[in-house]
Amino acid sequence: MSTVTNATNIFWQDCQLGKPERQKLLNQKGCVVWITGLSGSGKSTLACSLSSELHSKGKLSYILDGDNLRHGLNKDLGFKPEDRTENIRRTGEVAKLFADAGLICVASLISPYRRDRDTCRAMLPSANFIEVYMNMPLALCEARDPKGLYKLARAGKIKGFTGIDDPYEPPLNCEIEIKEDNGVCPAPNVMAGQVVSYLEEKGFLHC
Repeated sequence: MSTVTNATNIFWQDCQLGKPERQKLLNQKGCVVWITGLSGSGKSTLACSLSSELHSKGKLSYILDGDNLRHGLNKDLGFKPEDRTENIRRTGEVAKLFADAGLICVASLISPYRRDRDTCRAMLPSANFIEVYMNMPLALCEARDPKGLYKLARAGKIKGFTGIDDPYEPPLNCEIEIKEDNGVCPAPNVMAGQVVSYLEEKGFLHC
């Protein structure tokens, strides 16, 4: 794991053009949609569907997928608690930059620890951090097991797997909660529509 230290003798460089000008150019307001939940809960499915829906409306978004980030930016991190914390911190900082650029940044990560998600929320004005909780039962996620990870965790071949032998701390005050309806998981377009409706209502889709 990389060691994070406090840099000294550095100064913030302001430029003439800022976030308001970028938002006006894009006709949208930058924000972070942070999708959290167990492995197999549908985070990536929602992220991709949401990005497609926004694209169809002429709105610019970018997905920060937890697995994809571990191929590059976070490839030096493991899954110990301190590594998970640094993984989320880095992702939060990148998401903050995308939001400052005027984009709708869609971050899709398990992000199991509440304090780490709250740290990311604190990086932005509160209204610009939209936490989406994929509240799906462990049994459903394990039955899906799209990557075969639950099977490996149950067999003891993966240690510290969220939901099995490492905790997932659900949000206490998320902006959006997506869950089963009478035992049926909503379709991707329905889930995306729920998030888009929120963004429209809060004024993020125009400037």
